Amino acid sequence: MKTLVLWDIDQTLIDAKGLGHSWYQVALHAATGLELRHVPSFPGRTEMAISRELLTLHDLDPTDELIAVLHRELIAVAEREHPLLATRGRALAGAAEVLEALARRADVVQSVVTGNLVEIARHKLAAYGLDSHVDFDIGGYGSVSDQRPALVVEAIRLATEKHGHDFPVDSVVVLGDTPHDITAALHHGAVAIGVATGRFTAAELEEAGARAVLADLSDTEAVLAAVLPS
Repeated sequence: MKTLVLWDIDQTLIDAKGLGHSWYQVALHAATGLELRHVPSFPGRTEMAISRELLTLHDLDPTDELIAVLHRELIAVAEREHPLLATRGRALAGAAEVLEALARRADVVQSVVTGNLVEIARHKLAAYGLDSHVDFDIGGYGSVSDQRPALVVEAIRLATEKHGHDFPVDSVVVLGDTPHDITAALHHGAVAIGVATGRFTAAELEEAGARAVLADLSDTEAVLAAVLPS
Protein backbone atom coordinates (compact mmCIF):
# COMPACT_ATOMS: atom_id res chain seq x y z
CA MET A 1 0.00 0.00 0.00
CA LYS A 2 1.27 3.43 -0.91
CA THR A 3 1.33 6.37 1.48
CA LEU A 4 -0.06 9.68 0.24
CA VAL A 5 1.95 12.48 1.87
CA LEU A 6 0.34 15.92 1.70
CA TRP A 7 2.37 18.95 2.69
CA ASP A 8 1.30 22.38 3.81
CA ILE A 9 3.62 25.01 2.31
CA ASP A 10 3.86 28.24 4.31
CA GLN A 11 5.75 27.87 7.60
CA THR A 12 5.98 24.12 7.04
CA LEU A 13 8.27 23.90 3.99
CA ILE A 14 9.10 27.59 3.50
CA ASP A 15 9.22 30.84 5.44
CA ALA A 16 8.06 33.79 3.35
CA LYS A 17 6.33 35.92 5.96
CA GLY A 18 4.66 39.08 4.73
CA LEU A 19 4.08 37.96 1.16
CA GLY A 20 0.37 37.40 1.68
CA HIS A 21 -0.18 40.89 3.04
CA SER A 22 1.81 42.64 0.31
CA TRP A 23 0.36 40.56 -2.53
CA TYR A 24 -3.21 41.12 -1.38
CA GLN A 25 -2.51 44.83 -1.08
CA VAL A 26 -1.51 44.98 -4.74
CA ALA A 27 -4.23 42.57 -5.90
CA LEU A 28 -7.04 44.34 -4.06
CA HIS A 29 -6.10 47.68 -5.58
CA ALA A 30 -5.81 46.18 -9.06
CA ALA A 31 -9.14 44.36 -8.76
CA THR A 32 -11.22 47.03 -7.05
CA GLY A 33 -9.26 50.30 -6.88
CA LEU A 34 -9.37 50.15 -3.07
CA GLU A 35 -6.45 50.46 -0.68
CA LEU A 36 -5.93 47.66 1.81
CA ARG A 37 -7.30 48.80 5.19
CA HIS A 38 -8.15 45.53 6.94
CA VAL A 39 -6.11 42.33 6.88
CA PRO A 40 -7.67 38.92 7.62
CA SER A 41 -5.81 36.21 9.49
CA PHE A 42 -3.77 34.08 7.08
CA PRO A 43 -2.27 31.04 8.89
CA GLY A 44 -3.93 27.76 7.96
CA ARG A 45 -6.76 29.34 5.98
CA THR A 46 -7.63 28.90 2.32
CA GLU A 47 -7.31 31.59 -0.32
CA MET A 48 -11.06 31.36 -0.84
CA ALA A 49 -11.79 32.06 2.83
CA ILE A 50 -9.22 34.86 3.06
CA SER A 51 -10.49 36.51 -0.12
CA ARG A 52 -14.11 36.33 0.96
CA GLU A 53 -13.33 37.91 4.32
CA LEU A 54 -11.05 40.53 2.78
CA LEU A 55 -13.74 41.73 0.38
CA THR A 56 -16.38 41.78 3.11
CA LEU A 57 -14.08 43.81 5.38
CA HIS A 58 -13.82 46.38 2.59
CA ASP A 59 -17.61 46.59 2.19
CA LEU A 60 -17.65 44.63 -1.05
CA ASP A 61 -19.95 41.78 -2.00
CA PRO A 62 -17.70 38.70 -2.26
CA THR A 63 -19.28 37.30 -5.41
CA ASP A 64 -17.67 34.43 -7.27
CA GLU A 65 -16.90 36.84 -10.09
CA LEU A 66 -15.10 39.34 -7.87
CA ILE A 67 -13.17 36.61 -6.07
CA ALA A 68 -12.06 35.27 -9.47
CA VAL A 69 -10.81 38.73 -10.46
CA LEU A 70 -8.97 39.08 -7.14
CA HIS A 71 -7.35 35.68 -7.61
CA ARG A 72 -6.23 36.56 -11.14
CA GLU A 73 -4.52 39.63 -9.72
CA LEU A 74 -2.89 37.58 -6.96
CA ILE A 75 -1.48 35.20 -9.56
CA ALA A 76 -0.28 38.14 -11.64
CA VAL A 77 1.62 39.74 -8.77
CA ALA A 78 3.12 36.35 -7.81
CA GLU A 79 4.34 35.90 -11.39
CA ARG A 80 5.84 39.39 -11.48
CA GLU A 81 7.61 38.90 -8.16
CA HIS A 82 8.77 35.34 -8.77
CA PRO A 83 12.38 36.45 -9.49
CA LEU A 84 12.43 38.22 -6.10
CA LEU A 85 11.02 35.39 -4.00
CA ALA A 86 14.39 33.88 -3.21
CA THR A 87 15.39 37.12 -1.50
CA ARG A 88 12.12 37.44 0.44
CA GLY A 89 12.09 34.07 2.14
CA ARG A 90 13.81 30.73 2.53
CA ALA A 91 13.29 27.01 2.53
CA LEU A 92 12.98 25.78 6.08
CA ALA A 93 15.73 23.57 7.47
CA GLY A 94 15.52 20.01 6.23
CA ALA A 95 12.65 20.59 3.81
CA ALA A 96 14.64 19.78 0.67
CA GLU A 97 16.22 16.70 2.21
CA VAL A 98 12.90 15.27 3.43
CA LEU A 99 11.14 15.84 0.11
CA GLU A 100 13.99 14.14 -1.71
CA ALA A 101 14.10 11.21 0.72
CA LEU A 102 10.36 10.58 0.33
CA ALA A 103 10.60 10.93 -3.45
CA ARG A 104 13.13 8.09 -3.56
CA ARG A 105 10.59 5.69 -2.08
CA ALA A 106 8.37 3.72 -4.44
CA ASP A 107 5.71 3.41 -1.74
CA VAL A 108 5.16 7.19 -1.38
CA VAL A 109 3.13 9.66 -3.43
CA GLN A 110 3.85 13.26 -2.49
CA SER A 111 1.80 16.41 -3.01
CA VAL A 112 0.45 19.43 -1.15
CA VAL A 113 -2.64 20.55 0.73
CA THR A 114 -2.28 24.30 0.91
CA GLY A 115 -4.39 27.39 1.24
CA ASN A 116 -2.50 28.82 -1.74
CA LEU A 117 -3.80 28.82 -5.29
CA VAL A 118 -2.04 26.20 -7.40
CA GLU A 119 -0.15 28.81 -9.43
CA ILE A 120 1.13 30.51 -6.29
CA ALA A 121 2.04 27.16 -4.71
CA ARG A 122 4.18 26.38 -7.75
CA HIS A 123 5.90 29.76 -7.64
CA LYS A 124 6.66 29.52 -3.93
CA LEU A 125 8.16 26.04 -4.00
CA ALA A 126 10.06 26.63 -7.23
CA ALA A 127 11.66 29.77 -5.80
CA TYR A 128 13.35 27.70 -3.11
CA GLY A 129 14.10 24.60 -5.19
CA LEU A 130 11.41 22.47 -3.56
CA ASP A 131 9.11 21.82 -6.51
CA SER A 132 10.71 18.88 -8.30
CA HIS A 133 9.50 16.17 -5.88
CA VAL A 134 5.90 17.38 -5.53
CA ASP A 135 3.08 16.25 -7.83
CA PHE A 136 1.10 19.48 -8.18
CA ASP A 137 -1.54 17.76 -10.31
CA ILE A 138 -3.00 15.96 -7.29
CA GLY A 139 -2.85 18.74 -4.70
CA GLY A 140 -5.64 20.33 -2.69
CA TYR A 141 -5.60 24.11 -3.18
CA GLY A 142 -7.19 27.18 -1.68
CA SER A 143 -9.49 27.75 -4.65
CA VAL A 144 -11.45 24.59 -3.78
CA SER A 145 -13.30 25.77 -0.69
CA ASP A 146 -13.44 28.10 2.29
CA GLN A 147 -13.04 24.99 4.44
CA ARG A 148 -9.66 23.29 4.63
CA PRO A 149 -11.00 19.73 5.10
CA ALA A 150 -12.38 19.90 1.55
CA LEU A 151 -8.83 20.36 0.27
CA VAL A 152 -7.79 17.03 1.77
CA VAL A 153 -10.73 15.30 0.09
CA GLU A 154 -9.81 16.86 -3.26
CA ALA A 155 -6.19 15.74 -3.01
CA ILE A 156 -7.22 12.18 -2.18
CA ARG A 157 -9.71 12.16 -5.06
CA LEU A 158 -7.16 13.38 -7.58
CA ALA A 159 -4.48 10.98 -6.35
CA THR A 160 -6.93 8.08 -6.58
CA GLU A 161 -7.88 9.02 -10.15
CA LYS A 162 -4.28 9.44 -11.28
CA HIS A 163 -2.88 6.31 -9.67
CA GLY A 164 -5.86 4.05 -10.30
CA HIS A 165 -6.27 2.78 -6.76
CA ASP A 166 -7.75 3.96 -3.51
CA PHE A 167 -5.76 5.63 -0.78
CA PRO A 168 -7.40 4.53 2.49
CA VAL A 169 -7.52 7.42 4.96
CA ASP A 170 -5.04 5.72 7.28
CA SER A 171 -2.52 5.80 4.40
CA VAL A 172 -2.91 9.58 3.98
CA VAL A 173 -0.55 11.77 6.02
CA VAL A 174 -0.99 15.54 6.27
CA LEU A 175 1.85 17.67 7.62
CA GLY A 176 1.36 21.28 8.65
CA ASP A 177 2.18 23.99 11.15
CA THR A 178 -1.32 25.09 12.23
CA PRO A 179 -4.26 23.51 14.05
CA HIS A 180 -6.24 24.02 10.81
CA ASP A 181 -3.90 21.54 9.09
CA ILE A 182 -4.37 19.03 11.88
CA THR A 183 -8.16 19.25 12.12
CA ALA A 184 -8.53 19.13 8.32
CA ALA A 185 -6.72 15.79 8.28
CA LEU A 186 -8.56 14.38 11.28
CA HIS A 187 -11.94 15.42 9.87
CA HIS A 188 -11.55 12.60 7.34
CA GLY A 189 -9.60 10.14 9.47
CA ALA A 190 -6.23 10.89 7.87
CA VAL A 191 -3.01 10.96 9.88
CA ALA A 192 -2.01 14.44 11.07
CA ILE A 193 1.56 15.44 11.89
CA GLY A 194 2.38 18.86 13.27
CA VAL A 195 5.52 20.80 12.41
CA ALA A 196 6.13 23.51 15.01
CA THR A 197 7.89 25.96 12.70
CA GLY A 198 5.08 28.51 12.55
CA ARG A 199 3.31 30.61 15.15
CA PHE A 200 1.72 27.65 16.95
CA THR A 201 3.50 25.70 19.67
CA ALA A 202 4.02 21.97 19.80
CA ALA A 203 1.53 21.84 22.68
CA GLU A 204 -1.14 23.58 20.57
CA LEU A 205 -0.59 21.17 17.69
CA GLU A 206 -0.78 18.20 20.05
CA GLU A 207 -3.97 19.57 21.54
CA ALA A 208 -5.44 19.84 18.04
CA GLY A 209 -4.90 16.09 17.70
CA ALA A 210 -1.61 15.61 15.85
CA ARG A 211 -0.34 12.04 16.04
CA ALA A 212 3.18 13.42 16.31
CA VAL A 213 4.71 16.88 16.43
CA LEU A 214 8.14 17.69 14.99
CA ALA A 215 10.12 20.69 16.15
CA ASP A 216 11.21 21.14 12.51
CA LEU A 217 12.22 19.04 9.50
CA SER A 218 15.96 19.08 10.11
CA ASP A 219 16.17 15.43 11.22
CA THR A 220 15.26 13.52 8.06
CA GLU A 221 15.15 10.12 9.75
CA ALA A 222 12.85 11.42 12.48
CA VAL A 223 10.47 12.85 9.88
CA LEU A 224 10.43 9.59 7.92
CA ALA A 225 9.76 7.64 11.10
CA ALA A 226 6.81 9.88 11.90
CA VAL A 227 5.37 9.82 8.38
CA LEU A 228 5.79 6.21 7.27
CA PRO A 229 4.11 3.17 8.81
CA SER A 230 6.45 0.98 10.80
